[in-house]
Amino acid sequence: MTELKYPQQQAHILLVEDDEDDYILTREHLEDLSSLSCQLTWVKSAEDGIQHLLQGKYDVCLLDYQLGGQTGLALLQQAMAASVSTPIIMLTGQPDKQLDLQALEYGAADFLVKSELSETRFARAIRYALSRREYELERISRLRSEEDNRSKDRFLAHLSHEIRTPLSSILGYTELLLETDFAQKSAPELNIILNNGQHLLSLLNDVLDLSKITANKLELRPEVYSFASLIIDVYSLLEVTAADKGVRLSFNALNTLPEQVYLDGTRLKQILINIIHNAIKFTAAGSVTVDIWLQQQKLFFKVTDTGIGIPASNIKDIFSPFMQIEEMVKRKVGGAGLGLSIAAELIQRMQGKIAVASVEGVGSEFTFSVAAGDLSKSKKAKFNFSVPNLNRTPNIEFPRLTGRVLIVDDVAELRKLAGHWVQAVGAKVEFAKDGAAAIAKIKLALQQNNHYQLVLMDLHMPVVDGRDAVLAIRELGYQWPIVALTAATGKGLKQELTGLGFNNLLAKPINKSQLYQLLAAHLSIESKPEPKIKTAQKYLVVEDDIEAAELMQLFLQHEGLTVTLTHTAADCLLTLEQDQSFSTIVLDLGLPDSTGLALAAKIKQQYQHLRLVIVSGSEPNPAELQALGITKVLLKPVTRQNLSKLVNPDTKH
Repeated sequence: MTELKYPQQQAHILLVEDDEDDYILTREHLEDLSSLSCQLTWVKSAEDGIQHLLQGKYDVCLLDYQLGGQTGLALLQQAMAASVSTPIIMLTGQPDKQLDLQALEYGAADFLVKSELSETRFARAIRYALSRREYELERISRLRSEEDNRSKDRFLAHLSHEIRTPLSSILGYTELLLETDFAQKSAPELNIILNNGQHLLSLLNDVLDLSKITANKLELRPEVYSFASLIIDVYSLLEVTAADKGVRLSFNALNTLPEQVYLDGTRLKQILINIIHNAIKFTAAGSVTVDIWLQQQKLFFKVTDTGIGIPASNIKDIFSPFMQIEEMVKRKVGGAGLGLSIAAELIQRMQGKIAVASVEGVGSEFTFSVAAGDLSKSKKAKFNFSVPNLNRTPNIEFPRLTGRVLIVDDVAELRKLAGHWVQAVGAKVEFAKDGAAAIAKIKLALQQNNHYQLVLMDLHMPVVDGRDAVLAIRELGYQWPIVALTAATGKGLKQELTGLGFNNLLAKPINKSQLYQLLAAHLSIESKPEPKIKTAQKYLVVEDDIEAAELMQLFLQHEGLTVTLTHTAADCLLTLEQDQSFSTIVLDLGLPDSTGLALAAKIKQQYQHLRLVIVSGSEPNPAELQALGITKVLLKPVTRQNLSKLVNPDTKH
């Protein structure tokens, strides 16, 4: 029978043996082991043995059973009590089953009879002990790593809470000031505060996202999204940044794209914003172009810039966390170096891939894909991602309007965009793709005595253009406003169009604010129904940070609510004892005298009718919330919009 040959292993062995002859025999046995290279340390007493074992530097301990007046079992027990990880092999002069079992029960790795030792038996026992030690060290390392991860998660959750709480006050009060007359002179400075606060919040979110990715705790939440709306949102966020740098930002659709997609829209926007913002950041002049196409159920994006480029030797490192591209060339702009790393991880989780091509001093090109979900029921269209379609102005509040509006334009995307804005103020919208269709619709409406209050008509259309159409419509007896949509703004154009029968003109690309002013001038203000009497709309806010509590009180009072503040769990319970007319409790998780969840449990036991809303600086454990029947969580910083939606969940914000 051929003897198995093992690769030679290194082993540092401690021998606890009071007999010198047995020491010499053991040493010779070890020297005979061809598969092991052993470094042997010999000690004669149990006291020396335990001291050496506690040093933790030995791979195996060979322990004689009989040590003068003591037995090796006593040393074995001491070692196990001290959590010594070194495996111990018990050696004895005579075979004894009971002793064998007792030694194994006390924690010995093996039990060997000196007179029966052979090279194979000795080698097997030591190899087994070495394997056991490796397993034990690996287990200890894993436990320490898990504990380190738990400590890191606790630290990040605490850090998140501590940062989000003051950010709530910074962002919230700044937004309040911007809405006042006082802000007119200080608006630039207030906007700087707001923008930098939001930037700080985005950095915090990046760190937390990276932590979730590292711990494999980041979950995607796919839903049905309007693809055009996602792109518009991204453009709206980045167009100001690009314009401030003098960089031209443009989006192009290379083929027909789905109107609806099934994916995590929030994460897709995060990917696009990270990559496009990075391109803008490192482009001093020129352009950033985003090409989009659909291929085999996947959406592809190519972001091309004319920026500083990336050195070829560094391209492989740009997706590493905390890697900052500017350090590869010249440090000019800030950032934590997390954006591209997070984007790459999200792309992978969305079943896509990312590739980079770059020439230093010329520019870079990032191409990536994401799965778009089941597109079998989604209509495809050739989107015109031009400035008219993507242009957005800040939200301005207008009164709700009533009436019917006809939008006439041959470009479907522009009809849809203008229709979305008109519907946003409450008016009803119908569409016509050219002048002939508009004439037919208006003729039918007049016959049914149900005319349009306003017509928005493009000038340049196939079949019948806007000029011919307005003449025909006026001949039908239509007397209500018709507004021309035109990209031309030449001298005398308004006079020409008025002579044809238009009441006004609206320049392309359409400015949302100008459109809303036009609608307000020609449509009726919607009569408000009698306000519903809110019953028991009293809120109790439990928040130990006084500024954050007062800010939430201001926001909720803007919604017409009565709000009481408490800052501890004890004050909360005392307030509830004295006044049981509250409908909702907004409860911070971090309180000085109790955890928020412990307080929530007490409230649920005594006041089952109350709705509990959790406010937290980090995402709470869903299982703990579910056990308490809590379904609503507000993540700090809490905004006015968050609280408005909490009070009026059916209102669109």
